[in-house]
Amino acid sequence: MAIRVLHRQAARKAGPTAVVLDLTSRGEAPWVRFSPFFPHGGIPVHATPGRTATTVEGVWQALKVFERADVDPRVLAITDMKGLKRSVRKYGRCLGHRDGLAGQTLLGYIAARRAIYLPTYKFVLEHRLQPELAELRRLAATTDVVLLDFATNTDVDDPAKPLSHAGLVMHHVNGTWPA
Repeated sequence: MAIRVLHRQAARKAGPTAVVLDLTSRGEAPWVRFSPFFPHGGIPVHATPGRTATTVEGVWQALKVFERADVDPRVLAITDMKGLKRSVRKYGRCLGHRDGLAGQTLLGYIAARRAIYLPTYKFVLEHRLQPELAELRRLAATTDVVLLDFATNTDVDDPAKPLSHAGLVMHHVNGTWPA
């Protein structure tokens, strides 16, 4: 059996026998827990000893640096899955991600994915989603599983499109986590 990632709006393409799991912030329990917006709490903030975040997305957004705004530690504490995104429209062009809340280095997009997003999301998979991963593995052993996401890019090194967290789940379950 196989696990595939489809855009959330393409669920109809899953096929009649596939189990479809919506891993987005609009999904149902327990699958919504895979969303980077889900407030697990206690998530370590990259290169910032002693600081934790509520969500994966909070870490990603908090460390962004824009033309008119530096890091924003307030984003780390958001629990309602809303207001996490920090936009170029409001703050100007994104210059990169700071290597920790007090870091001096700015990481480029792919370097930030590898240094910040992947380890942060992997922490959640390994420390907050064990029962859900066990159920996903059980399902995938007997049927085709489709993971729905807003993004479908499963290539960490492809900067053209946002990275799919559902793709990271697929990689984790298949033992193909990006090196």
